[in-house]
Amino acid sequence: MKTIVVTDQAAGTAGMKLVERPEPQAAINDVVVQVHASGFVPTELAWPSTWTDRVDRNRTPSIPGHELAGVVTALGYGTTGLSVGQRVFGLADWYRDGTLAEYVAVEARNLAPLPGDVDFAVGASLPISGLTAWQGLFDHGRLQAGRSVLAHGAAGAVGSMVTQLAREAGAYVIGTGRSADRQKALDLGANEFVDLENDALEDVGGVDLVFDVIGGDIQKRSAGLIRAGGTLVTVVGRPDARPANGLAVDFVVESDRAQLGEIVQRVRDGRLRTNIGNISTLDDAVSAFNPTERRLGKTIIRVRP
Repeated sequence: MKTIVVTDQAAGTAGMKLVERPEPQAAINDVVVQVHASGFVPTELAWPSTWTDRVDRNRTPSIPGHELAGVVTALGYGTTGLSVGQRVFGLADWYRDGTLAEYVAVEARNLAPLPGDVDFAVGASLPISGLTAWQGLFDHGRLQAGRSVLAHGAAGAVGSMVTQLAREAGAYVIGTGRSADRQKALDLGANEFVDLENDALEDVGGVDLVFDVIGGDIQKRSAGLIRAGGTLVTVVGRPDARPANGLAVDFVVESDRAQLGEIVQRVRDGRLRTNIGNISTLDDAVSAFNPTERRLGKTIIRVRP
């Protein structure tokens, strides 16, 4: 099969190569999926799991990418809940070869059915961004209607999902980003927008929940805005700052079949918009991940035409 591999962490996305590798086999509780579309998060090239296994042994050359949408072609021993020929989408394990390939072996529990009226490219754009937003807001942030949310990177892959899901849940949403992102964030449902390059973040006042995708100084300043009993949720590692009278939670997103179902249903009925930018092919994936200019939205690789 054709696949993208990485061997050199220092080289980043420029070190990706398109090669031929044997098709994977389904282990116990696995399925093999013929990948139709794959998502990729560039920061995963900085994750230890891309380069080593769970006991810290080098596992390169490794296949990156963890989001997928495709069709089940084989079942491992003991696998239940899915069938050959079924359309699915979800997350591949962090420590296993990923989805920038024509086939991938995935634990069945990490996948959810993909409805027939949802394009594979759309399905591949949802798992990391959608689940991160859902789990940060509802599992860790305990968001309720009437609360206020400061959504950093509101026009980005995760932030756009945070903005839409929080607004649908009845929250007052303040989005942040660059000045060029203002209209997109407002179109996605943000009640207000803060230009982090020109506006004073502190003018926001108190909020109940901060969803942090930036870290650093922005995270520290945001922690000071959280009201008593509020929560700072971050996906960029252990927080350097904590609210004076609230919680700080960092988490790693996990696949969840029920949550994937909730997310894709919202896409189907128009309550949730995807944030797809460029769509490329597997043959052109390396250049797609090394653009010469800034691109908005998630890059999706359509593996199978």
